Amino acid sequence: MTGIMAAMYAGAEREPAQPQKIPSAIPRRPLGRTGVEVSALGLGGFHIGTQSERESIRLIRTAIDAGITFLDNCWDYNGGRSETRMGKALAGGYRNRVFLMTKIDGRTAPAAREQLEQSLQRLGTDMIDLVQIHEVIRRTDPDRCFARGGAMEALVEARDAGKLRFIGFTGHKDPDIHLAMLEAAQRHGFVFDTVQLPLNVMDAHYRSFEKKVVPLLVKNDIGVLGMKPLGGGHILRSGVATAAECLRYALSLPASVVICGMDNFRVLQKNIETARQFQPMSREERAALLVRTEQPARLGKYERFKTSGEFDATNTHPHWLEEARL
Repeated sequence: MTGIMAAMYAGAEREPAQPQKIPSAIPRRPLGRTGVEVSALGLGGFHIGTQSERESIRLIRTAIDAGITFLDNCWDYNGGRSETRMGKALAGGYRNRVFLMTKIDGRTAPAAREQLEQSLQRLGTDMIDLVQIHEVIRRTDPDRCFARGGAMEALVEARDAGKLRFIGFTGHKDPDIHLAMLEAAQRHGFVFDTVQLPLNVMDAHYRSFEKKVVPLLVKNDIGVLGMKPLGGGHILRSGVATAAECLRYALSLPASVVICGMDNFRVLQKNIETARQFQPMSREERAALLVRTEQPARLGKYERFKTSGEFDATNTHPHWLEEARL
């Protein structure tokens, strides 16, 4: 900063100072029918727990100061460390500047209640804006969640008690499971506020959430939360799309927010820059990118969350579905 200022002062005698260009703001979008607007770019919660506490707190606050208002997290991320660090980062007035979301794994009402209480304590808040049922990835999940004594019972109870505002669910395995969860909700007279799902340049070609689920969400004014725009980093290894192209593609879809894992300041600044400069892809740009990604997208090679157990934390720790113990 000192060198930049010195250069400005050195040139001041030669020519009038030029006004500084103010960076564009990160766009904001409606979150379905909730009446809330959130930043189009969201900060993923998992990576917050993979670095030092000092760096993670600084990264969260830098993101908020830059205009990111949507914060993602989960009860099980890094053994609860991600929520604890986010709670510390939100102290000192930051909490009222964000839309805070976390997820719970419990499929039973007792497990969901206990996990929610732990999340509230870690996040240092008495109310979470959005709580979602995490990893709806099994065919049995919809019926388990909506059964008597299931997780939905606890979440509705918590909403009525003012511990959370909105209810959603997430999943990354198969769009048909998302559709089954939405059908189960309809049978029980419930409408989700949000649904989180993978949206990226390869999803359009294989088990496509974009094609099968997003139109239904838009039709019912349910907030669309896009995730895995880089496929957990695997899409970049294909060499057919850059990180900026991947993020811009996802932002061009009818998503309220695109959630990105950002584990360092370089990635954070790059994503903020892409969001601030965002222009929707033209039909021609989108078509060209889809042609480029069609072949490598086959069989889900670069969307390993669909085709492997690599991202299935609740399969690795099945007791989380029944208990609140990490």
